[in-house]
Amino acid sequence: MLYHILYPLSQSFSAFNLFRYITFRSVIAFLLAAFVSIVWGKYFIGFMRKKQFGQVVRDDGPQSHLKKAGTPTMGGVVIIGSILAAILVSGNFFSAPILITLAVLLSYFLLGFLDDYLKVLKKNSDGVSAKGKLLWQFGTAVLATYAMLYFDVIDTKIYLPFFKDAVLDIGWGYLVFGPFVIVGSSNAVNLTDGLDGLAIGPIMTSAASLGILTYVSGHVEMANYLFIPYVEGSGELTVLALSVIGAGVGFLWYNSYPAQIFMGDVGSLSLGGLLGTIAVISKNEFLFVLIGGIFVIEALSVILQVGSFKLRGKRVFKMAPIHHHFELKGWKEPKVIVRFWIISIFLALLSVATLKMR
Repeated sequence: MLYHILYPLSQSFSAFNLFRYITFRSVIAFLLAAFVSIVWGKYFIGFMRKKQFGQVVRDDGPQSHLKKAGTPTMGGVVIIGSILAAILVSGNFFSAPILITLAVLLSYFLLGFLDDYLKVLKKNSDGVSAKGKLLWQFGTAVLATYAMLYFDVIDTKIYLPFFKDAVLDIGWGYLVFGPFVIVGSSNAVNLTDGLDGLAIGPIMTSAASLGILTYVSGHVEMANYLFIPYVEGSGELTVLALSVIGAGVGFLWYNSYPAQIFMGDVGSLSLGGLLGTIAVISKNEFLFVLIGGIFVIEALSVILQVGSFKLRGKRVFKMAPIHHHFELKGWKEPKVIVRFWIISIFLALLSVATLKMR
């Protein structure tokens, strides 16, 4: 919001011309989000402890997690609040990609907040029903995808990594495909959020990759040079991506092992939806499978576990999602977390490298 106030002043004071540049505003967004997250996080943790809003731990999970019961939860409030604070200063609210992505973020934030609040209120792990969640998520995602198409933010073509041109135009079928990516991302991130700092690491690496991709896709000359689809205005999402990284850094200050606060569904559902929406707008729906590879692996492990048990009566893993499998194999929690972070960094770098492989 301050961008719209300060940038016009460049007519009189040339220093304010800096707000014209996405790179400058992205750095400001990162620093501000990190600062707000660190400062506010301390007070939020104290407030949650005072209200006794603590994490409810499932009895069927790893026994080592039982000691985490009562740890303050709903830390996603800090993350999303910090992101919004940064965007209020650095964001361009004339940008349709920004407005649509924020709409998805806020809708999923409300869903996650309601889910977490019900869990705390009932003192068990039952929040919003699975059907209720999916209805809310798909309803939001369909409206967001329709808005993207209606306002010509994106087209209905599908692009694949390593190919210069679109491989298929699915027309209005995109109203199914786009929401599937957004909802799938939201739930995959939610499944990953099971260990101290595990989810926020890949969220930051994914945001970094998508930040680079949105910047080049929003720059007509770069997009043409790299043979990627040009999406007008998508460069503004780089500011949002950097604010996610900044807020994530601040949150990790308290969420690193042993965690003083947990993200909760209010954070994982909304951040997952945000990443999926950015992937759709930047036309990186399939590349996002590589970018968010950790999330994909976590989600597939649950699908395989449930499917195998229903069909064969046997489990594939000791426990799903897969991070619990490694815990039960004897890996210490910090080792699981850091190794998953390493994989996510590798996948992020590999995804950016595909820009020169077309």
